[in-house]
Amino acid sequence: MGFSLSPLALVVLLACLTALHQCNGNPFRRNNPFRHHHHHRFAKHNYRDALTKSIMFFEGQRSGRLPSNQRITWRRDSGLSDGAAMHVDLVGGYYDAGDNVKFGFPMAFTTTMLSWSVIEFGGLMKGELQNAKQAIRWATDYLLKATAHPDTIYVQVGDANQDHSCWERPEDMDTPRSVFKIDKNSPGSDVAGETAAALAAASLVFRRSDPTYSKLLTRRAIRVFQFADKYRGPYSNGLKKVVCPFYCSYSGYQDELLWGAAWLHRATRNPTYLNYIQVNGQILGAAEFDNTFGWDNKHVGARILLSKAFLVQRLKTLHDYKGHADNFICSLIPGAPFSSAQYTPGGLLFKMSDSNMQYVTSTSFLLLTYAKYLTSAHQVVNCGGTRVTPKRLRTIAKKQVDYLLGDNPLKMSYMVGYGPRYPQRIHHRGSSLPSVANHPAKIQCSAGFNFMKSQSPNPNILVGAVIGGPDQNDRFPDQRSDFEQSEPATYINAPLVGALTYLAHSFGQL
Repeated sequence: MGFSLSPLALVVLLACLTALHQCNGNPFRRNNPFRHHHHHRFAKHNYRDALTKSIMFFEGQRSGRLPSNQRITWRRDSGLSDGAAMHVDLVGGYYDAGDNVKFGFPMAFTTTMLSWSVIEFGGLMKGELQNAKQAIRWATDYLLKATAHPDTIYVQVGDANQDHSCWERPEDMDTPRSVFKIDKNSPGSDVAGETAAALAAASLVFRRSDPTYSKLLTRRAIRVFQFADKYRGPYSNGLKKVVCPFYCSYSGYQDELLWGAAWLHRATRNPTYLNYIQVNGQILGAAEFDNTFGWDNKHVGARILLSKAFLVQRLKTLHDYKGHADNFICSLIPGAPFSSAQYTPGGLLFKMSDSNMQYVTSTSFLLLTYAKYLTSAHQVVNCGGTRVTPKRLRTIAKKQVDYLLGDNPLKMSYMVGYGPRYPQRIHHRGSSLPSVANHPAKIQCSAGFNFMKSQSPNPNILVGAVIGGPDQNDRFPDQRSDFEQSEPATYINAPLVGALTYLAHSFGQL
């Protein structure tokens, strides 16, 4: 595809240049961090289609009363009395994966990552921006309810053990909708810190379009962070029976305090948070050498986020975070001196057998975001003498996303509904059971297991769902019972939204 301008575009461009406006999408802007150093002629994948679907997926995970513009139409209202057991309104939010429990920890992380996707790449999203914002707001409306009482956060609705002993549609739920909370006596700095991060990040998303809502989110983020910092402890101490082994906090809560402070610093520009990061960074593990970024461990994300303040805003005091971020990047580069990442024979980043795709999507997002910061600052990564350019980071991220979309030994897309071949038997209650429209009668708790155990494809397509993915040898059995590989999750999709936006834009699809 050659580059040419229509007469109208020329007039607009000249008008922009004359007015010295920084026109979005102006290819001649010198500091445009999205400027392409390589003009792609042809994209193998329809990233725009994948982007649309990756956001639509969240509508299939909705809990509560569904709106009239609901696009995943086989879903119906559910969980309409959530919170009633504790006399609080906890209707809404998302089911995190293939079951019917609302877990606050991964829901907050999902919200932070959806928001970060929009903050970095929303300017390129075109028609999908509204859909992405609606996905964020569905979560933040719920998080505002969950944090309505000072020094208390409602962190879970539903008893996971009882929920897992049934296989039923969210619309039919009859397992206890028990409500669990953290407070001064039973703290949870991890889930509180992540909730503060989510509210702060989302406040940036709505700053222009809904300033009143944005201010509400900021105020709540500040209050929730104070609670997280003042009453310290991991939430799995007090709630072990409930949250473990599902969303146990394995990495501790220090990373969430640093991450929450980093987001509040970005959202408020209040020097208090910069000071907090400078004073507490080392104690909170800023320099720890880990390279896993996901719902449990935020260290790497905080490093990349804080390196922006150094690279782009030139905050010299955060100089170390560029080094910490570089260490993470170097760990991923195959053949670099400090490389420690494992890849499958087909080239997929492989961290662990359970829901590995979450690390693929979160890492791809971080690579593209860091590449953007480096490009703005005319910087590169130095891995023990090996120069790694932003272009190299983008190439690695693209390769991971392309694998997910079908460039892999099985020629299978790991996003449901994208491409000619994708998983048919995902581990997901609503998708695997007949819809309410097709089967209005209630399907009882254990009756659902007949559907779960059957070999037939799921009757309802959960469009855009990205599942756990193949094993370390690129194998994927497509078995419903195999939740490690076949279950989708909101936190797998959330960072992918940003990565797909960048790729769709860079190939001229947006």
